[in-house]
Amino acid sequence: MPTPIQNTLAIVCGGGPAPGINSVISSVTIEAKKSGWEVYGMYDGFSHLAKGEKKVLPLTIDTVSRIHSDGGSILRVSRFNPTKEEESLRKVVDTLIGMGITHLVTIGGDDTAYAASRVADYGKKKLGLNINFVHVPKTIDNDLPLPEGIPTFGFETARSLGTQIVSNLMTDAKTTGRWFLVVAMGRVAGHLALGIGKSAGATVTLIPEEFPRDRKIPLSLVVDIITGSIIKRLASGRNYGVAVTAEGLIEKIRLEDLEMADCLEYDEHGHIRYAEINFSDVLKTEMLRNFSSLGIKIAINNKEVGYEVRCAPPNAFDIEYTRNLGYAAFEFLRNGGTNALITIQNNQIVPIAFEDIIDPQTKKTMIRMVNTKSIQYRIAREYMIRLESRDFEPGIDFEKLAVAAKMTPEDFRKRFQYVTEY
Repeated sequence: MPTPIQNTLAIVCGGGPAPGINSVISSVTIEAKKSGWEVYGMYDGFSHLAKGEKKVLPLTIDTVSRIHSDGGSILRVSRFNPTKEEESLRKVVDTLIGMGITHLVTIGGDDTAYAASRVADYGKKKLGLNINFVHVPKTIDNDLPLPEGIPTFGFETARSLGTQIVSNLMTDAKTTGRWFLVVAMGRVAGHLALGIGKSAGATVTLIPEEFPRDRKIPLSLVVDIITGSIIKRLASGRNYGVAVTAEGLIEKIRLEDLEMADCLEYDEHGHIRYAEINFSDVLKTEMLRNFSSLGIKIAINNKEVGYEVRCAPPNAFDIEYTRNLGYAAFEFLRNGGTNALITIQNNQIVPIAFEDIIDPQTKKTMIRMVNTKSIQYRIAREYMIRLESRDFEPGIDFEKLAVAAKMTPEDFRKRFQYVTEY
C-alpha cells in the first residue's frame, strides 16, 4: 500500500514590505497546521532558493499566533527575480522539491506573482513536477489587477498613515505660511497619492493617469499646474497649501526635460534608474525657478512619503482582510487549486486564474491604473484647487488671478490657460 504524501507548504514573501504580511503568514500557517500540513517560511523571498540554499523558518501555531498585528515580515522580503535566468528557476524548483514542498503560497506584488507562476510552470514542463501555488496580492501601490473597488492588502493602512502625515503638513503649512510638495510612493499608478491627497484634503493631487497614455509630457506642465494652484490660493488670500504627486508621474515626463534637470542616473545596461530620482527635489527646484521668474517669493518644502508606511502595523481593516486572504489561500490549495491569485469579493472567496491577469503584450502581470472616469476620481478633482477652464472667463475673479501672478490678464491667459487642456 503506497505511503500517503505529506503535504508541505512553503511561504515566500517578495517585493517590498506592506502592512499585513505577518497576518497572512499567521492565518495560512494556522490553517495548514490544523490540517496536518508542514509549513516552512522561506527567508528573503526567492533569493536563497535560487542559490540552492535552504534558509527557512519552520512555522508552527505557537510561532505565528500573535504576529497578525505586527508590521514588517518575520520572513523578511526580497525583490530577487528568479525568472531572469533559467538556472535560477531550476535551482528554486530543485530546492523546493528537495525539501518536499508540495504547495507554495507567495505574498507579493506583480513581479512575485509572475515569478511564482513561472516557477510552477517550469517545474511542470521541464521537470515533470507539480507544485501547486496561490498568490496573495500585496502592495501599498494598489495596482494589481483586482476588480475595481477591491484593494490590495496594505494599501488601506498606508493610505491612512500617509493621510495623517499630509494632514500634519497641511496644519504646518497653514501655521507657517508655506507650501509642501509631497511625492507619494507608487511606481506606476497613482492610487496611493490620490487616496492620501483626497483623504487629507490636500490642495491639489497629480497622478499619471490624468495625462495622455500615448505620449510623454513636459516637466513644465507639471510645474505649471502646481504653480497655478498656488496662484489660485494666493488670489483667495491664502499663502499656504500641500501639493501631492504620485511617484509614477516621473515616468510620464519627457527624457530631455529630466536630462535638463540633471537628475538622471543609469544602471550598467544604460537604463534610467527612475527609483533613484528624488522627484520632490526636482519639483521643488523647478517650482522655485518658476516663481522667481514671476517675481513671487514663496517658501516651499518637499517630502517623500512611502518608506514610513510600508512596515507599519496594519490597521483593523488590513488585519481582518489579511486573515481572510490567508485563510482563503490555504482553503484554495487544500481543495486542489493552483495557479491563481486569491481575492475576496462580496464576502466570498474568488480565485482569479493567473492566465486572466497576464498582459498579452508584455506577458507580465497587468497593472491596475486609477480609473479617471470613476466617481472617486471625479469627486477628488472637485475638491482640488487648481486652474480650470472657467477660471479664464472674463471677470473680477480672473483679474484677481492675474494680479496674484503679477501679470496682465492677457499675459496670464497666454502663460497658464494651456494647463486646463489636459
